[in-house]
Amino acid sequence: MCGRGIDQMLAHSVDPALHEPSGISARDYVRLAERRNGPIARPLSCAAMWGHAAREWRRRPTHARIINLETALTTSDDWQDKGINYRAHPANVQCLRTAGVDACALANNHVLDWGRAGLLETLAVLRAAGLRCAGAGIDAQQAAAPALLPGPDGTRTLLFAAGLGSSGIPPCWRAGTGPGVNLLDGSRNSVEMLAERIAAQRAPGDTVVLSIHWGGNWGYSLPQLQRRFAHALIDEAGVDVIHGHSSHHPLPVEVYRGKPILYGCGDFLNDYEGIGGYEDYRPDLCLMYFLSLNRRRNLSRLHMVPLRIRGFRLHRAGADDALWLCQRLTQQAQSCACGTQLSCDRQRVLRLHWRQRTHD
Repeated sequence: MCGRGIDQMLAHSVDPALHEPSGISARDYVRLAERRNGPIARPLSCAAMWGHAAREWRRRPTHARIINLETALTTSDDWQDKGINYRAHPANVQCLRTAGVDACALANNHVLDWGRAGLLETLAVLRAAGLRCAGAGIDAQQAAAPALLPGPDGTRTLLFAAGLGSSGIPPCWRAGTGPGVNLLDGSRNSVEMLAERIAAQRAPGDTVVLSIHWGGNWGYSLPQLQRRFAHALIDEAGVDVIHGHSSHHPLPVEVYRGKPILYGCGDFLNDYEGIGGYEDYRPDLCLMYFLSLNRRRNLSRLHMVPLRIRGFRLHRAGADDALWLCQRLTQQAQSCACGTQLSCDRQRVLRLHWRQRTHD
């Protein structure tokens, strides 16, 4: 979520005017952050923004680096009357390139905050920067198409992206003959549609990742309908990894029939550090997820590196914060009967442990 306040700190920024009930300027979020944690040097460089995360990326080479980009990259002024509108200057796509992002999931409740013109500009900016995207497009066919990421030995990662209405995506944003997002309803029909699309694109050895925007912003509960939908995506549609997001804090992880379900990855970066009222969820803490799959495309290892947002930069989380995340997510996984738990090693890396789950 590198728009709004964060955008105002970068070398290029859009008009800060907002249309929110609680603020009239994106710079208000900068002032709140500085009131909480002290002055932030301007301009904030792309490299400085990623902070410790950049060092982790250098230490841990990956075949595919995937994000949910929850902002429009646009100068469009066609704001939608929905309460909160995120955007960043198109030139700030360089921050994604600096991070080495390979592909962006766009099926979320902010990508059309500045209208269809804003979405079309976002798509063009990402394409010009050499970044693949999935989940939104000029029509339904493009929005449903996967991003194809080359892997080792001629294999590929197929990134499909979709959103559910439970995340706050307006129904009118659904792609049709015109621009929009790949919006599903979570029904059996959605599973069948995804199964057909995956079968049409998949070649032997390919890994299928579904990046999905679902659920609310706060809270640890995992609705049974959502869990059944996730299991069906694995059982019937052939999804290997479910990359879930929408919550502003991490949620528990489940491993179902060897396939990881990340129910909520939380925000990797946001401008929330000066906002009060959600301290129990620790939205200043975030995780980097490093997944390894075996030749059967089952999970073999999941390590998570805890970070802390401070001054719109990512810092390495301290030992107490890492332990808090470890204990909180293990507790919530047990409450939801996910069959997983976490341990925290001396390097403050969280490691996932699981038992096989073969049925609901």
